[in-house]
Amino acid sequence: MSMAELKSTVLGGGCFWCLEAVYQRLNGVVSVESGYMGGKVDRPTYDQVCGGATGHAEVVKITYDPAVVSFLELLAVFFTIHDPTTPNRQGNDVGTQYRSAIFYADDEQKREAEGAIEELTKQKAFDKPIVTQVTPQSTFYKAKGYHQNYFNNNANQPYCQFVVWPKVEKFEKYFSQKMKAEAR
Repeated sequence: MSMAELKSTVLGGGCFWCLEAVYQRLNGVVSVESGYMGGKVDRPTYDQVCGGATGHAEVVKITYDPAVVSFLELLAVFFTIHDPTTPNRQGNDVGTQYRSAIFYADDEQKREAEGAIEELTKQKAFDKPIVTQVTPQSTFYKAKGYHQNYFNNNANQPYCQFVVWPKVEKFEKYFSQKMKAEAR
């Protein structure tokens, strides 16, 4: 697999530690980086983003092999592990930095994201309307090192136990056949 054949996308669905932990376990995902996108401040810090004034969302940049996992499969996981119907909130994490967002890389990703939302709406998959933003990618700012691989390095931390772990378990329940062998 050459790097030229890999694709990437950026997703926001609450705390980036949750998304990172799940996508690291998905077969076909080569790397997951936690960071920020969609705001108006250059090189925002974690504290600035958490303060809610920068306009950035906590996101993960997912690099994947489209021969193994499709963009639509990434979205199926995305819409399963977070609540896309709560604006600017996931659980107790509240603010625009926790919004549900798909930052598409190209027109194909935009079409597929909009189509997935349309299909989920048609199927009445959720009791409330989906509020996920579908937005073109802007500058990705990688979070500091201690935010990377956070769940794997801090699994016993209370936030990880009560917030991240349930999302990992949900992923394992619904996507066990798509998990990396080493994650089983």
